[in-house]
Parts: sequence; structure tokens; C-alpha cells
Amino acid sequence: MDLIVNAIEAVYKLLWGDLFVLPLPGGGTLGVSLLVLLLIPTGLFFTFRTRFLPVRLFPEMLRVTAEKRTSREGSAISGVQALIVSTATRVGMGNLIGVVAAISAGGAGAVFWMWITALIGSSTAFIEATLAQLHKEKDPLYGGWRGGPAYYIHDFVKEKRGGKLGRRSVLAVLFAVSGLICWCGISQVIANSVTSAFQNAFHIQPIYTTVVLVALSAVIVLRKNATVRVLDVMVPIMAACYFIITLILIGMNITVLPDVFRRIFEEAFGLRQAAAGGFGAVVMNGVKRGLFSNEAGSGSAPCAAAAGDTSHPAKTGLLQALGVFIDTVVICSCTAFIILITPAEKVAGLELMDLLQASMEHHLGRFGVVFIALILWLFSFSTFVGILFYARSNVAYLFGDSWLSQTLYKVLALVMLFIGGLAAYTFVWDLGDVGVGLMTVFNIIVIIPMSGQSLCALRDYEGRMKRRKEE
Repeated sequence: MDLIVNAIEAVYKLLWGDLFVLPLPGGGTLGVSLLVLLLIPTGLFFTFRTRFLPVRLFPEMLRVTAEKRTSREGSAISGVQALIVSTATRVGMGNLIGVVAAISAGGAGAVFWMWITALIGSSTAFIEATLAQLHKEKDPLYGGWRGGPAYYIHDFVKEKRGGKLGRRSVLAVLFAVSGLICWCGISQVIANSVTSAFQNAFHIQPIYTTVVLVALSAVIVLRKNATVRVLDVMVPIMAACYFIITLILIGMNITVLPDVFRRIFEEAFGLRQAAAGGFGAVVMNGVKRGLFSNEAGSGSAPCAAAAGDTSHPAKTGLLQALGVFIDTVVICSCTAFIILITPAEKVAGLELMDLLQASMEHHLGRFGVVFIALILWLFSFSTFVGILFYARSNVAYLFGDSWLSQTLYKVLALVMLFIGGLAAYTFVWDLGDVGVGLMTVFNIIVIIPMSGQSLCALRDYEGRMKRRKEE
């Protein structure tokens, strides 16, 4: 067991630890991890290649979202439903605990760098989601479509080998296995976070929360097509509730809002931290948490994007690019503002969920603590349901079209959910991070050389947009 834990920690340090450290004026340093080194330049490359798509085509993203939410086939899901599934997994603990951790370690300025990361990541999300649409295939088990990085990686390797490739590609297998490992690790983290929050808020013993959580999850994920129907209702409601509560709190504290924005921008550029050598922490905490939260480039969201039945591949890309905006700029900012409008003396010395719960208690009393516990439960529950939707295509790629393999993986995830609710294994957090880190590496290797296909689809779509406006 110790050998496994040590191996996981070693890979975690390789992926997320400082690959090298840059000295900064004032005596500070800027540590750069392997994943930051991969994702930020890749995002910038795609941002320039798409001609700043997140800004230029933002109105079109909203227009596509407002289109009629129906698929052309009865068993398939629409593009907007695919966005809802991916949003369910993006909008999770990273939007609560991750943002709090970023602010705790990097100050208010970390929020600004999360916004910048989202802007860059939107272009990456467009590229990988469009590729997933271009390389999707029929799903004989669930109906509709399936796909994702394992499938477009397979097609990429097959093309490079002149069409000579067997049932599986090694690189695609590595991605699929990394994904399944990641989602098992996340299952335990989800349960542990929920049981801890309920114990703090309601004094409910973890065993009771865990049993209810696992039972509800089993009812949904073990049914053939209940996942999308449940998320279709749950995700918009929970996101809207969190957003509305935040707007109410901002309205109640509108006089301090200018100071909040001033803090964010001052600390973002190290005007306070430079002298103390903390500018590197501001940037890296904002960037790392932003990348972890919006998942752009990791290859997770394309597993849902491929299932969407849309009239043009680029539409799915635009929807998933909007998903990054919803996750980081909207939901993560909600958490940040809840904390930053709270008087400093009320949260002095607090970290993570204690900091967030104390902020909510200051604003809304006991209701605030209860609300945060419930919203964490909803965020976490929807994440678990969403990641098992992701897992479908990866399990199918590895083991073929078998209900047995699909069911066994769901049962394994439910077991991990149960274990995580009763005991906190710190290395499990690393396991989830290692899984998503490896997925990102394998995904980035392929989407850069394949990006021309997505860009070609974008040019075609923009040509159609132009003709539509002329008509």
C-alpha cells in the first residue's frame, strides 16, 4: 500500500509540483508546474488561432444556447444537454473549496488570474469539443452518440500509421485508463466533502449521509438513461440558486464592492505582494485553481460533447467554450465575492470550508451555513452523476460494448463513494489530481496537431453565420 501511495505522490509532484522556479523582482519566485507549462501556452496558441474566439463569438455562444433543445434522433441528447452534463462536473468542489484555497494562498488577486485562465481555456475547450464531435460514433448500448479523446486519439494514431491499427491505440488506452482512475478518486473526495459539510452544519454522522448519498446515486446511475434527465433539472436550478444568493449578498454589501475590485486588481499585479515576495503565489494559485476548476484541456468535457446531437460540430465547441465561462467567471466568482465582501476580522485565520461557512454565517446567519452545506451536496452529487456519464465512452473503448463492464465500473465508483464518505484518505485527493493530470498530458499531445480540423469547422461555421446574416 505504501508503495502505491508513494508512486501516486511522486507522479503528482511531477505533474503539479514546480518543474522550475523563476526569480521575480522583490525577492519573490514564480514556480511553474508541468501542467501549467502545457495548458497556458496551448490555450494562448488556440486563442490566437481562433482569433480570440471567447470574446469575438460570445454573442453567438449565447444564441446557440437559446436554440431549441432537441436532438435529431430520439435517443440522442441535444448540444445544450451535453453542455449541462459537462457543467455538472465542472461546477463542483473546485468552485467552492478550490476558490477558497486559491484566495487563502494567493489573496484576492488570484481571482483575476482565474478569470484570465478561463478566457484562455475557452479556446482550448472549443478545439477539443469540436474534435469530439468530428470523431464521434454511434452508441449501440445507450443510443445516440459517444466519443471523446480516446476516440479522436485512436483516429489520429490510425491516420499516422496509414490506416493500419488494431482495435485499440496505446495512447488512447492510456487516456481512457487515466480517466477511469481519476473519476474513482474524485468519487471518494466527493463523498468525504459532503459528509464533512453535513457533520459541521447538521451534526449528522457520516455513515447516515453516506448511505443516503450512495443510495440516491445508485438509483440514478444504474438506470439506463436517467443521468441526463436528472442533470437537466438539477444543474440549472443549483447554479441559478447560488448565483441569485450571491447577487443578494452583493446587493446587501454594495458599498464595499469598489474596494473588492480594487483589491482584486491591485493584488493581481503584485502591488501589495511584490515587496513581500508573494506575487508568484498570487499568479500560480489563480492559474492552477482555474485550470483545475474549468477542466479545459483535460479531455473530460469532450466525453459529453461527443454525445451532443447538433447540426454543426462548431456549435458544440461554442457551447463547451461557454461552459468554461459559466464555471469560472460566473460560479467561481460567486464564491470569491462571498468571501471578499466579508469583513476581514470575521474570517481571520480561517481556511477552506471553515472560511466559506464563516462568511455565509456572517451574511445570512445559520441559514448561510445550511445553504452552503446543501449547495456543496448538490454540486458534489451532480459531479458524481456527470463523471459516470463521462466514463461510459471510456469503458466502451477499453472493454467493448458490454453492459457487464459498464455496470461493474458504476458499482466500483459507488463503492469508492461509500468508502470516501466514511474515511478520509489524503492520497485520494492526489489520485484524482494524478488522473486528470495524465489525461491532460495525453490529450494535449494530440489536440495540437489535430486542431486544424476544429479550425476548419470554425471557418465553415462562420461562413454560414455570414450567409445567414446576409439573408
